[in-house]
Amino acid sequence: MTDPSAGLDWTRAAPEGAQGTGPWIEVAFGPGDLVHLRETSDPENVVTTTRKKWDAFVLGVQAGEFDHFAELDEQ
Repeated sequence: MTDPSAGLDWTRAAPEGAQGTGPWIEVAFGPGDLVHLRETSDPENVVTTTRKKWDAFVLGVQAGEFDHFAELDEQ
């Protein structure tokens, strides 16, 4: 079976000025309208979703729908 995430151009999402290897989240946009996500600490474990679902997630983040998760980390 062929790895659908092989040969993708991964973009790392890390805080500005972050040093070291993370772990950070990486995102890659693949063929067939697929979006792939992984953590730098476990790059073999790739989660794949559709572009439509990814776009809905990004809109939710921008609208603040997930802010309560960040607030939990700050406590």
